[in-house]
Amino acid sequence: MISELLLEKLNYCIYVILLLIGLWAMLAKRNLIKKLIGMSIFQTAIILFYVSIAVKEEATIPIYLPEHDPHGSHPEKLTDNNDSAVGTAHTPMALAPEAIKQYSNPLPHVLMLTAIVVGVATLGLALALCLRIYQGYGTIEEDVLLDKLDRVDERASLSPIEKSHLNAKRRTSRQRGKAKSANSTVAALSSSKSTKKKTGKAPKPSAKTSRKPAGPKK
Repeated sequence: MISELLLEKLNYCIYVILLLIGLWAMLAKRNLIKKLIGMSIFQTAIILFYVSIAVKEEATIPIYLPEHDPHGSHPEKLTDNNDSAVGTAHTPMALAPEAIKQYSNPLPHVLMLTAIVVGVATLGLALALCLRIYQGYGTIEEDVLLDKLDRVDERASLSPIEKSHLNAKRRTSRQRGKAKSANSTVAALSSSKSTKKKTGKAPKPSAKTSRKPAGPKK
């Protein structure tokens, strides 16, 4: 049982493992880029699965072999009762089941070729959206992004009166901050003056006071 599972159906085990890895990355990861990588792995596993089930041993491409081609030989001309030529008859030829087994099914390959193109286009669009999200919100983490979106929705749902109240609160908080900064500068200046008085150093005379008054002109 184990040897049959590992040797004969090893490809199916690989597809299941790839599917689980991609699904886990899409559901568990919070980074949007990691989610896109998981989606790409998931799509790759599906494409490999469909391509592998269309493979047949000792099969050729789906083009008629020379012995199966109905147009390979020129059929005889058919005539009516008046012996007039009607034309050549190219009738389709039904293949026997043994002959059908010699050809591979092209439908899964064609469908997966379309799936590859769609997957590349989807991945490119998703990466462009991630770039735009990072430029707008400064993050691509799902939790942080959802918090920022909730805040934006709360601000958008407020009435004009509530918005005016919030703006008034912000203004008062800014004014208080400015007043605190002014008080801190005044306190710093007063503390510097007190330290100068304690040290006993007199302030340096200014340039105006150091000049001697000019005497009367003779």
